[in-house]
Amino acid sequence: MSTSESKPDTTELEAPPETAASTGLTEEERESVGELTKPRAAVIYEIIRAEGRHELSRSTSALWWSGLAAGLSISFSMLAEALLMAYLPDTDWRPIAENFGYCVGFLIVVLGRQQLFTENTITAVLPLAATPSWLYLRAMLRLWGIVFAANLVGCFVFALYIAKGGVLHANVVEALLELCRHLMDNTPVEMFTKGIIAGWLIAAMVWMLPSSDGASSFFVIVLATYLIALGDFTHVVAGSAEVFYLVIHGEVTLSGFAGEFLVPTFFGNVVGGTALFALLAFGQVHDEIEPARKVRE
Repeated sequence: MSTSESKPDTTELEAPPETAASTGLTEEERESVGELTKPRAAVIYEIIRAEGRHELSRSTSALWWSGLAAGLSISFSMLAEALLMAYLPDTDWRPIAENFGYCVGFLIVVLGRQQLFTENTITAVLPLAATPSWLYLRAMLRLWGIVFAANLVGCFVFALYIAKGGVLHANVVEALLELCRHLMDNTPVEMFTKGIIAGWLIAAMVWMLPSSDGASSFFVIVLATYLIALGDFTHVVAGSAEVFYLVIHGEVTLSGFAGEFLVPTFFGNVVGGTALFALLAFGQVHDEIEPARKVRE
C-alpha cells in the first residue's frame, strides 16, 4: 500500500478560517465557545509531560521531603477509614460510607502538591515515552527511587506514631487492625492483579486533573480513590501504612511485608499506571505531537 493510500483524505474536512459572519456568532460568543471547549488529549498530554520534566529536574532534597510529606499524608486514608468504621453502625451499608475515608489522604497529597509514587507512574513516564533516551530513563528511575523510599518512610513513621503514641481509642484501634488484616487476606497474586486496577485509576486521575477546575478536581480525586477503596484494589503506598501497622503489632514480619504485599503490589501499580495507561495515553496523541517534535529537533 502506498503512503498516499495509508492515510485518509481529509481535504473535504478542511475549511477556511471561521469568522463571525461564517458562524453566525458574535466575537464575544466565539470567545465563549473557545473558553468552554474541552482541551484536546494532546493538550492534556503536553501539560502532564511538562510537569513530568519539571519533576525529573528537581533536587534530591526537594523530592525527598515532598515524598516524606506524601507518605505521612496518605496514611490519613487508613486512619479516616478506621474512624468511620469504628463509629458507624455495623450494617450492610457501612462499607459504602466508610470507604470515603480512604479519599482523605489522597486529597491532602494531590491538592497539597506532594510527591506520591503512583502519580509518577504516568507523570515521569511521558517525557521518556516522548523522547526515549538513557538520560530520561536514569532521571525517571532516580525520581521513582527517591519518592518511593520517602513515601515508605513517611508511612512507617505515621504507623509507628499511631501504634505507640496512645492517640487512638480502643474501638478505633480494633477497627484499624481489622482494616489492615483485611488487606493482608489477599494472596500475592491478588495483590498484583488488584494493584493493576489501582494503578490505572490513579493514572486516570492524573490524566483528568488538567482539564478540571478547582471544584471539580476534588470530585475527580474522590471518584478515583473511592473506587479503589470500594473495590478493595491495592495501592502500594497507602497499603504500606496499613501493613506497617501490622508489622509494629507483631502480626506481619518484614519479609512478609515485602514478599506478600510490597513487591507484587508495586509491580501491579506500575503495570496499571505505566505499561497500560501511560503508554496508551501516549499512543493516543502520538500522531498529533510527532510532527511538532520533529520540527523542534
